[in-house]
Amino acid sequence: MLPDPPKRAHRSTPGVGGLDEVIETRDELKAAARATLGVTGDSQTGGLRRQLKEHQTSVYPLFALGILTITDAFQGYAFSVLAPDIARSLGIGFGAIAGVAAVKGIAVALSPLPVAWLSQRGQRRALLCLVTAVGWAVLTLYTGLVTSLLGLMLILIADGLTTGSVAALHAPLLMDSYHPTTRVRVISVYTALNRAGEVISPLLVFVLAGYFDLTWRGVFIALGVVATFSTLGSLGLRDPGFGKWDTQQLRQSVHEKHGDTDELSADDVALGFWEICRRLLLIPTVRRLLSGLAVVGFLAAPLGIFTTFFLEERWELDDSQRALFLAYQAVVGVVALALYGSRGERLFRENPARILTTTGAALGVGILAIAVGGLMPNFWAMVVAFGVSSAALGIIGPALTIGIMSVIPSEMRPHAGGLFGIFVASGTVAGALLLGSVQSEYGSVGSIVTFALVGIIGAVVIAGAGKYINDDLDRMIEQVLEDEEIRRIESRGGSLPMLSCRGVDFSYGQLQVLYDVDFTVDEGEMVALLGVNGAGKSTLLKVVSGVGLPSKGSVRFRGQDITYLDAERRVDLGITQIPGGKAVFGPMTVVENLRTYGHTAKISRRQLDAKINHCLHVFPRLGERRNSLAAQLSGGEQQMLALSKALILEPRLLVIDELSLGLAPVIVGQLLDMVRDINAQGTAVVLVEQSVNIALNLVDHAYFMEKGEMKFDGAAKELLGRDDLLRAVFLAGSAAMEGTS
Repeated sequence: MLPDPPKRAHRSTPGVGGLDEVIETRDELKAAARATLGVTGDSQTGGLRRQLKEHQTSVYPLFALGILTITDAFQGYAFSVLAPDIARSLGIGFGAIAGVAAVKGIAVALSPLPVAWLSQRGQRRALLCLVTAVGWAVLTLYTGLVTSLLGLMLILIADGLTTGSVAALHAPLLMDSYHPTTRVRVISVYTALNRAGEVISPLLVFVLAGYFDLTWRGVFIALGVVATFSTLGSLGLRDPGFGKWDTQQLRQSVHEKHGDTDELSADDVALGFWEICRRLLLIPTVRRLLSGLAVVGFLAAPLGIFTTFFLEERWELDDSQRALFLAYQAVVGVVALALYGSRGERLFRENPARILTTTGAALGVGILAIAVGGLMPNFWAMVVAFGVSSAALGIIGPALTIGIMSVIPSEMRPHAGGLFGIFVASGTVAGALLLGSVQSEYGSVGSIVTFALVGIIGAVVIAGAGKYINDDLDRMIEQVLEDEEIRRIESRGGSLPMLSCRGVDFSYGQLQVLYDVDFTVDEGEMVALLGVNGAGKSTLLKVVSGVGLPSKGSVRFRGQDITYLDAERRVDLGITQIPGGKAVFGPMTVVENLRTYGHTAKISRRQLDAKINHCLHVFPRLGERRNSLAAQLSGGEQQMLALSKALILEPRLLVIDELSLGLAPVIVGQLLDMVRDINAQGTAVVLVEQSVNIALNLVDHAYFMEKGEMKFDGAAKELLGRDDLLRAVFLAGSAAMEGTS
């Protein structure tokens, strides 16, 4: 994000003024933006029905998605209840059943992201939900027709793949369909409907198997028919568009502040699919909650299978009795969600961090209750303990959904939903495999101990995410406000810097290298970036070129946010870097290197030949060695070859790292002349140098870095008067260079 910029010394550019306006707008609107997203600092919430009426929102999207999530539960929970019967019918054991469940978990893990990719462009989320719902209804029916372990595995894989729409699309659709003041309750109601599926599924099994005396095959066929007809109730579902109640509102507030009424025409620098996924994983809250979700997945699906075998082996319950027990657990979960909805809304409104710390505590209580219940010698005491567990675990879903979805822009929510599903499913796979081994080796007691240990770890991870959510929410708000203010300024002919790095932090693992770095370059400008070895200069260039992604802050190019854009896409935008000592391909000849640059430029062969001839004309020495390997060139010749990259690509911004390092003065002079010529053609240049003499003879504006911080930003000549920066050792190196020039 864009923090307040430092005072600039003797540099007055229209671009910097534009950035000041962006910062001013962002800071003025940020508090109101938090309120727009439902975070007001108080705990006063109106009734749900009144809120829905006030914002003219219908309950139908919640109803339609609720039907779909209920029918999605049919196959999975019927499989959990009937697993012992299926195993006996097909002649397989508990380990095989657990393995099949693990394979389905893999399919579930793979399915959400393709669904998110399909929904990335256009308003097609509702259609995808309906199509996949029909798929899993048909597959539920076909489960009753399998005759072998392989057939069962294929059906479960297909069912897992169609389930991807639930993880990737349902929560984002609800977030976009309802006002922020109702979202915790809406998600809680949706989760309660999901739990209702856990009630309805085992009850249907109980009725179909107990009263109608159907075999497990007949039960699945009947459930498939019911699911098919139930899906018809969701045919009216529609996609409201991305960010109707939040992102769009934040953007509109920027225009209202300035009295604008028209729409902007500037195109976004849209992140690609994998760039969005990578961006989400860099958000501290999301990263930690996804880790917690993996633990939840580890516990969730294996727990259902474990419970059915536990009830059969320990308490000798038949399939109808097991169905009633699972239905009881789901009912308790629904009641807990009904009680939690308003409370969760108040917690989020007052302080979003509290909703996560409460969730971590609930997970810990739920897991301990399972452990206690599993060891109980009395049946009814076990029933009570498992009920407490169901109540505690029931509130986790909506809390984690709100925690993740609230800190990311609306257009990224399907991707977050996809990652949500993948981490849960990955945990499910690991849990199913581990549980099968533990159950076989150590029995129910070993499984209970495993659940308890893993669950406590997950509780700590989720609770710990609370300390990040407020900062991540503010960063998301700032990003949306800044983006829209920049669009507004540019659409009205305002001026912004070509390149703007603001508040950039960067770390190599646990080692932080950059600290709150600000750095700007205007159109056609040439600036020097100075500092001793280890100051962070090359690292900042990696952030600019996309080779490294910051842990905090933003990078904007020509007004657009490119912070998380891939490096190759930045080349297409016009950013080219010449890294120090690593700018040529040693095993390739001079001409082959030049042709490689041409492939990056995506120009015709005739155009490329003309550019190569131009490079060989500008640097005659390269012409003489055109067929020599780059590794056999001298240091100066390699730098000539590297600089030829700019002649071929003709970038808008050229970033050069240590051009003069280890070169003779006469060679340095030739290279600097070429840099001046490139800049004179309109290319902005950032020159990273240790030699103050070389840099200050070439540029008018300079930056100086020390220990990862920007210590100077001003006129190049003024830097010579900063003895506190230019230490004796540094000046000695500069004087030595001056003496040889």
